[in-house]
Amino acid sequence: MSSSDDVSKSAEKVWGENMSSDEEVAAASRPYFIGKKENIIQARRVLKSVGGRDVLVMYHQGDFYAIDARCYHSGGPLQEGDIEDFDGRPCIVCPWHKYKITLDEGEGLYQAVDPSVKPLKPTWCSKGIKQRIHTVTESNGDVFLTLNNSAGAIDSDYYQTEKYRDTILKEGRKKTN
Repeated sequence: MSSSDDVSKSAEKVWGENMSSDEEVAAASRPYFIGKKENIIQARRVLKSVGGRDVLVMYHQGDFYAIDARCYHSGGPLQEGDIEDFDGRPCIVCPWHKYKITLDEGEGLYQAVDPSVKPLKPTWCSKGIKQRIHTVTESNGDVFLTLNNSAGAIDSDYYQTEKYRDTILKEGRKKTN
């Protein structure tokens, strides 16, 4: 089993411990006010705690995007990552290990080479959905976020748990003090 599988199983187990399924659906289905459109456009990125999740809301090339704030791989702070296009798809690049995550789907991307094809030509491939994305809407100059309530765990869910916040983040603060 890969470490990614371990993270998914941990996220699935711990995610259910934080809220009942009725609470999850209620929290996910309601829109949360994030801010004024003009302020978010100016800031380009806003980090918010919404319904118990840390979410990064971004404005990039005329569109709003929202994703879990910590990278699915090791919990890197995505608000510090660069936004780049890979194969025509806008992605955020994790500042810790350079993992590429599509803004519109939450897919992890990597480059692969088919050694049987000469000359060697790298192509972008998907690891599948790794990062939970959320819906952003705008109404009368106000920006709202609706949490993604899709069934099943996504790798980034692990970094939204109390277990992660209580152990990993607090240990990190002790080391820096």
